[in-house]
Amino acid sequence: MILSDTTIRAALEEGRIAVDPLGEDAIQPSSIDLRVDAEFRVFNNHLYPYIDVRDPQPDLTESITVEEDQPFILHPGEFVLGSTLEKVTLPTDLVARIEGKSSLGRLGLLVHATAGFVDAGFSGWLTLELSNVANLPIAIYPSMKIGQLAFFQLDQEASVAYGDAALGSKYQGQRGPTASRYFKNFD
Repeated sequence: MILSDTTIRAALEEGRIAVDPLGEDAIQPSSIDLRVDAEFRVFNNHLYPYIDVRDPQPDLTESITVEEDQPFILHPGEFVLGSTLEKVTLPTDLVARIEGKSSLGRLGLLVHATAGFVDAGFSGWLTLELSNVANLPIAIYPSMKIGQLAFFQLDQEASVAYGDAALGSKYQGQRGPTASRYFKNFD
């Protein structure tokens, strides 16, 4: 079941869901609009001959912050990491899914490759996997609406929620565009 705007508002008021800062007019009929922050992670293609998923490769990406009134230019075929401006916190009985805004999708901007799912119990800023599949560069401005978050009710509360020490949740509490921590699966 996807939560309606009425249920989303009630969950926000009760503190079951937290989206901070909640944008003006962010609540849609069945989702919350999220905005992009000013920090991006770009790939240093010149430093590594390939990506080794077992190796931390700390310099694989570097952080770039753009000024509030300046765009980040995403070129055709380029892939970078971004972040939501909002911190999102979910209870143990709800999951969420982030999707791009349809108007941006019609321009060729994708906001996630595979990481659109947000587990029950997650708390942090969502990392965006930004891709330009258009033939022209796309200007992305800090604080512009970039995606929408829909909430889904679990059939019961998760017995082990994201962030629980037993799971070794790699991204709980993340802030800003967070590089892959897949290498931790080999520890």
